[in-house]
This record gives sequence, structure tokens and C-alpha cells, in this order.
Amino acid sequence: QVQVVESGGGLVQAGGSLRLSCTASGLTFEDKAVGWFRQAPGKEREGVSCISRYSRYTYYADAVKGRFTISRDDSKNTLYLQMNMLRPEDTAMYYCAVKRVSYCSVSWSRTTDFGYWGQGTQVTVSS
Repeated sequence: QVQVVESGGGLVQAGGSLRLSCTASGLTFEDKAVGWFRQAPGKEREGVSCISRYSRYTYYADAVKGRFTISRDDSKNTLYLQMNMLRPEDTAMYYCAVKRVSYCSVSWSRTTDFGYWGQGTQVTVSS
């Protein structure tokens, strides 16, 4: 049984930092590309970042480039998202997702390509 569990969300002031973690079990984590998505109230789920197998390639949404960093520790089956210089518009539920393949590709933010999802962790940035 595959389980994907996020943690690390919370309330932070604008300009602050948070690090999200995601642990996956029941699958060969190291062989998969993994990513972060977010969804704000009343908005569609959007891709934040994706990292391929062996951390060979990383992709970021324009809105977070230069502020967020995705990384993975395959020895721990864990994905991270370091979020710096947070803004109120970053407020959302953040989801971890595991792709069915090892690569992200240019269309990395397509939700249908991700087979396993966590329940989400809430990030709230106050102004």
C-alpha cells in the first residue's frame, strides 16, 4: 500500500521561511520523479516544483523561482521543499505527488501524470 505524507506546514510572516517534507512508502521512491503542488481556496491546483530521479533535473513554477528549492533524500524516501522569502500569495495547501515515471519533462506540472498524492499540508503566510 502506497502512502505519501507531507509535513512542515504552518503559519509564517511574509519574508519568512518554511521547509516542507514528504515521505513516501510502498513504492520504489528512488526510481520516480516527485513534485510539489499547491492549491489556494477557489483556485486550481498548480505545480510548484518537480525533481527527477537522481536529482538530475529540477523544474520550478515562475512564481517561486529563486525562492523555493526542491531536493530529495532517497535513503530516507523523502522529498523536501525549502521555501524562503515567503509571500502572502504563497498561502495554499501544499501537496506532494509521486510521478509514474523517472523524469519530470517540460510538461511536469500536469497533475494527471502523478499517480500518488499526499493529503496536503497547509502553509499560511501573513502580511
